[in-house]
Amino acid sequence: MSTKETAAKARIFLVDDHALLRHGLAQLINQQEDLEVCGQADSADGALRGIMTLEPDVVVADLSLDRDMSGIELIKTLKSRCSKANVLVLSMHEEMIFAERTLRAGARGYVMKDEALQTVLDAIRQVLGGNIWLSDKMTRTMLADMFNRKSDGRRFPVERLSDRELEVLQLVGRGLGASQIAQKLHLSVKTVETHRANLKEKLNLADAAALLEFAIQWTQTQHLN
Repeated sequence: MSTKETAAKARIFLVDDHALLRHGLAQLINQQEDLEVCGQADSADGALRGIMTLEPDVVVADLSLDRDMSGIELIKTLKSRCSKANVLVLSMHEEMIFAERTLRAGARGYVMKDEALQTVLDAIRQVLGGNIWLSDKMTRTMLADMFNRKSDGRRFPVERLSDRELEVLQLVGRGLGASQIAQKLHLSVKTVETHRANLKEKLNLADAAALLEFAIQWTQTQHLN
């Protein structure tokens, strides 16, 4: 038996609530000589159980996990429970807004879903090698920010939001009211209202109607990617 045949493959765990995409990516990965999918999940809860049991080398996770917690919360939870977990985010959401905050949460890379499949494989291998993966454009942007960031110099108003505020904005944009958001995020209604007030202030929006209009438009643009 050759060395190539006996070499252990890197084990990949996939987290995405779109079954077709997840299974297609699994098929692609399993065709590689150095990679194999060891598990899959369509929710954060399922991912946590599977990852803690299987201990994969890399977790490829979406940010939009509607059933329980967001992808960013999943990353934070994984880092606290399993510090060796290497997470690569594969998402439709705009890299300029989400990549940096996912790295702060503990991810090792960020790939847009509209990238070529080969890019996903390259990103997985880079993360396996202990490196960070970002697009060339995002890398240049973050390096420029390191040398020339001003307190009010963010590229987009949305970037000034905390991770929780961004979650609330997304849920407002999907038409959820304060009590529904509170239930979904396991918060009090008062806390949600505080987040909504912060959103209006940070985004310079006059009232609840303006917040709703902004949130709907912004959420729709994210889903066009």
